[in-house]
Amino acid sequence: MSNNDLSSLAGARVLVVGASAGIGRAFSVGAVKAGARVVLAARRAEQLESLREEAGGGEAVAADLTREEDCARLVEAVRDRLGGLDLIVSCIGAAPMRLIADTGDDDWRRLFETNVLSVGRLLRGCLPLLEHDAMVVALSSESVGQPRPGIGAYSTSKAALERMIESWRIEHPRMRFTTVTVGASFPTDFGVDFEAAILDRMLRDWISRGLAQEEMMDPQDVADVLLGVVASALGRPGVCLEHLTLRSPTAVVDASGRPLLPSRKES
Repeated sequence: MSNNDLSSLAGARVLVVGASAGIGRAFSVGAVKAGARVVLAARRAEQLESLREEAGGGEAVAADLTREEDCARLVEAVRDRLGGLDLIVSCIGAAPMRLIADTGDDDWRRLFETNVLSVGRLLRGCLPLLEHDAMVVALSSESVGQPRPGIGAYSTSKAALERMIESWRIEHPRMRFTTVTVGASFPTDFGVDFEAAILDRMLRDWISRGLAQEEMMDPQDVADVLLGVVASALGRPGVCLEHLTLRSPTAVVDASGRPLLPSRKES
């Protein structure tokens, strides 16, 4: 991708939350290198510092947005360092793997506090800083539209996130609120805490339901595509990108790992 494709990011004031790993990290690096003024936020300070070194810039703020005081401190840092915002990108996500019958109250609270309430808290705090045509981009999951065993509670929280973002869009016209459905990507921190036994069981179940694909997407590729799309939309304030879906183009696989349909090269 040429630098000209990202020209609208030059000088843009950007906040990325969940910036320390995966898609959020790759997006942050690309935005800084494109000339954006970026505040990089995540819980892990050491990861943020290595990110800032990799990107060659950016302002790192360690914050856990499930804590009201951390969220307020992040908003204040954005106000002090950027003065306002043209773009927020939320890559926040927590995902325990539990059968729905085994998902306890503490799991539900953690999921909704992380995946929904923290995003809403951030947007409330940042609202006075958002320009009238600013963009807010929140990453969601393909599992919202394709439910699967083991991550039902996670999918439920992401469905709530999508409805919340839609409500923000309706109540704040001119500002542009986008949800991004992201398919399976690897490597990421998603599932880092999954127990091996239940993960193996669930993967076999997903394959039997036609919910596993031959190849996963690379987070860097996902971030590059997202960066290009967001940059294009950012420079065209008369257009709102309401929803974007990014999924691997490969076929679903059977229990042996073979594609259920031949690829174009094989047909």
